[in-house]
Amino acid sequence: MRPERGSGPESSPPPPVDEARRPERRPHAIATTAEEGEVSGSRSRRTLVSTRMRLPLLAGLVIAAPAMLAAVTGAGRSAQARGAAPHRRFVVYYGRAGHDAIRDYDLAVLDSEVEAEIPSHRSPGGTLLGYLSLGEIHHGRDCFAEVDREGLLLEANPNWPDARLVDMRAARWRDRVVEQLVPGILERGFDGLFFDTLDNAEALERRDLARFAGMVAGAAELVRSVRRRFPNLPIMVNRGYAVLPRIAGQFDMLLGESVRTTFDARSKAYRAVPEEGYLWQVQKMREARERDRRLRLFSLDYAHPEDQDGIARTYAVQRANGFVPYVGTFDLTRVVQEP
Repeated sequence: MRPERGSGPESSPPPPVDEARRPERRPHAIATTAEEGEVSGSRSRRTLVSTRMRLPLLAGLVIAAPAMLAAVTGAGRSAQARGAAPHRRFVVYYGRAGHDAIRDYDLAVLDSEVEAEIPSHRSPGGTLLGYLSLGEIHHGRDCFAEVDREGLLLEANPNWPDARLVDMRAARWRDRVVEQLVPGILERGFDGLFFDTLDNAEALERRDLARFAGMVAGAAELVRSVRRRFPNLPIMVNRGYAVLPRIAGQFDMLLGESVRTTFDARSKAYRAVPEEGYLWQVQKMREARERDRRLRLFSLDYAHPEDQDGIARTYAVQRANGFVPYVGTFDLTRVVQEP
C-alpha cells in the first residue's frame, strides 16, 4: 500500500506487491519495503491463530435458507439504503478471543473463514464484513489448492512467500469469486464484503507491463462483476487507488490504511506516517469521494494500545478529515477501545 510502504505520492516509485494486513499474516513476517520496513496495508494481514487452517477468528454456521437467499440476492437492502447507512464506530479484528467486544461497533471487518456463529457477535443493527483477498491467496485458505490446479496462481508474494499472487484478469478467477467465494462468505452469516490486495494489480503492471498488462482493468472488472451479481451487498475496498477510478459507484466504503500512523516492522515500533505520505493518501481518499458522493471513508491506523493520548489524537485527526476511524495494534488481534 502506497505511502506507508515508503513510496509516497503518486509520482513516487510504485509499492512492492504489498501485504496489507491480511488475516493470515504473522506479526514477525509482515511484509516490508526495502526503504521503510513498514507494515503494509489491511490487507490489511495477521497472525495465524487457527490450528486447523492457521487462520484467525470466529467460525460460521450456514444460516437458514430464507436468510441465506436474502443475503445472497441482497433482498431487503435497497441500493439507496446500502449507500446511506451511517456507521459511527468501526473495527477491524482478526483475533480469536474478545469477540464480544465487536458488539460495541456499528461496522466490523472480520476474517471470513470462521469457526463460530457470526450473528451472535453482531451489535443490534450492526454490519459484519467478511475478508476476501482478490489479488493473492494464502496457502492456508480453503480454495488455494483448487485455484492452483486451475493455473490461476502466479509467483509467490516476495514479501510473504506463503501467499501466491492471483491473475485478476482471468475469467475463471472472476467466476470463482462471484459464484463460490462470495456466496460462501454470505452463508457464514456476514452482511457484506471487505476486498483486500487490489493494490497488487498496479504493482504488477509497474513491475512488468509486458507480462501483466491489463491487471488493473482486470481487478476493476472483478469488483464490477461482484456488484452486478450482488447489487445491494455492502462492499468495502482497502486502498487500491489505481483501480478506484474504474469502479466508482461500484462499492460503498473505502478504507485508507496506515493513513496517519503505522507500524515499522524493521524497528518494531509504531510511528507517524511522513507528512507527504499522509497528505497523499488523504487526497486519494477525497478524490474517490468526489467521484461518488455517497462513498463513505474509513481509516485504519496503528498505535501501541498504551499510547492513549496518541490514539486519541489520531481519532481526532481522522474525524476532522471526514473519516470513520479505528486505531488498532499492528496485528489486529485485539480490540483497542477508543480512549
